[in-house]
Amino acid sequence: MERLKKYRFFIIMSAGMGVLYLINSKMGESAFHMTYISLLEMMTILPPVFILLGLLDAWVPKEMMMTHIGDKSGIKGILLALFLGSAAAGPLYGAFPVAAILMKKGAKFSNVLIFIGAWSTTKIPMLLFEMASLGKVFALTRLIVDIPGIIIIAMLIEKIMKKDEIEKIYEEAAKM
Repeated sequence: MERLKKYRFFIIMSAGMGVLYLINSKMGESAFHMTYISLLEMMTILPPVFILLGLLDAWVPKEMMMTHIGDKSGIKGILLALFLGSAAAGPLYGAFPVAAILMKKGAKFSNVLIFIGAWSTTKIPMLLFEMASLGKVFALTRLIVDIPGIIIIAMLIEKIMKKDEIEKIYEEAAKM
């Protein structure tokens, strides 16, 4: 029973794809093919991410992480979180295991949120693509708007959330 509960989302989605196939076989095949491609992509991206996370966890002492992006890191922590997120490669789902390691190592909550925000919106490869396809003015304007927005939203979220909610998130990250 516990396994059913643990995998209920997978079971429900599989059943839904089966029903979709019965109703419209072409659409069901397309859904299965897209799911298969997405799983293959995840399987090629996640192993290197987890290897790097293991190295980060083993090689970077908690004290060092707390100094650079911890509670008392100030503007240096914000800039480092922005840089780490912007320099990252890969889809957004790769950011969350990294964020969990940052939390385990004592990163300030707003800096973790800044890291996730930077990963999702300010990645350097994405900026270069935008410059080439949409123009430098658009790309740089979006970047200039996004960076303060990420910082402000992260700080607001940290202020609005209750301390016990943030502590619970850190406890969940520590279990990973």
